[in-house]
Amino acid sequence: MPRLRKPRALPRGGTIGLAAPASALDMERVAIGEKRWREAGFGVVYRDDIGAKHRYLAGDDARRAAELHELWSDPRVDAIVCARGGWGCHRIMDRLDPDLVRSAAKPLLGYSDVTTLLLWQRRAVRLVGFHGPMLERALGDDEFDAVVEMLTGTERLPVVRPGSEGGGGSAEGALVGGSLTLVAASLGTPWEIDARGAILLFEDVGERPYRVDRLLEQLRCAGVFERVAGLGFGRFERCDEADASITAAEILRECAERAGVPWVAGLPFGHGAPNLIWPFGVRAHLDGDRATLQILERGVA
Repeated sequence: MPRLRKPRALPRGGTIGLAAPASALDMERVAIGEKRWREAGFGVVYRDDIGAKHRYLAGDDARRAAELHELWSDPRVDAIVCARGGWGCHRIMDRLDPDLVRSAAKPLLGYSDVTTLLLWQRRAVRLVGFHGPMLERALGDDEFDAVVEMLTGTERLPVVRPGSEGGGGSAEGALVGGSLTLVAASLGTPWEIDARGAILLFEDVGERPYRVDRLLEQLRCAGVFERVAGLGFGRFERCDEADASITAAEILRECAERAGVPWVAGLPFGHGAPNLIWPFGVRAHLDGDRATLQILERGVA
C-alpha cells in the first residue's frame, strides 16, 4: 500500500481547533481540556455553537460538517482535536471535501467514533491521522505530553509501547485501525478499512464477548485478516461479564492465532487510561514474542 502524506507539525505556541463531529459535549469537560492546552502554551479556538445539541448529536449534520470545514480552512488553526466520540461521524462523511483536507494538511486527533473520520481521511485524502485522547476526560501528564510531542514532531524515536502478551514472531507495516465496532461498520463504505500489509489495531468499550466475536468474524469473512501483517489489541473496557464462558481477551487471542500473524495484546490504546497517541499511516515494528510495538517514524512533517 502506498505511503501516506504527513501533515505539517504543530508549531510550539500554535493554535488548536476543537471539533465536535459526533455526540453532544459536556462543556465543563471542554473547558478543562481548553485550559490544559492553554497552560501548555497553545491557543485554542472553536465555534460558538460547539455545545449545540440535536437529539444525541453535537448539532445537526450540517453544523458538524461545516465546523470541520471551517477548522481545515482557518489559517489560524494548526491542528484539529476532536472533543468527543460517541456517534455521528458516519453521518457526515459524504459532506466532507477531501481536496480541502489535503490542501490544509493539518494533524487530526481523536478516537472512538472518530475512527470513521480517520479511516475516511486515510482513503480519501491519503493523509496520516492520529488516534488518541480527546477532551472527554482529564488526561494524565504522560498522555498529554505524548500528544504534544507527537503533534509537534519532538518525540524521541524509537518509541516502544509494551503490551501484556503476544506471539507469532514479528512483522512490520503501517498502523491502522481504531474502534472494532467502527472498523467493522466501515465495510462496504467508501472509507472501508484498507489493512493490506498493515498492523491492524483494535480497541472497544462496552461490547459483550459474543459481540466482540461477531465483529471479528465479520472482518474475517470479509477477508480483512488475510491481508494484514500483524494485529495489535488495546483496551477492551467493560467488555467482560461475570457469568460469561469466555472473556474478550480470549476471543482476541483466538482471532490472532487463527489469522496466523504476529500479535500483541494489552496496548495502551483506546478507552481507559492511559490512552496514548498513535500515528495512523506510519510504519511500526510489532514483536509478538516480546509483546512490543515500536513506532519507526514520526507522524508529522
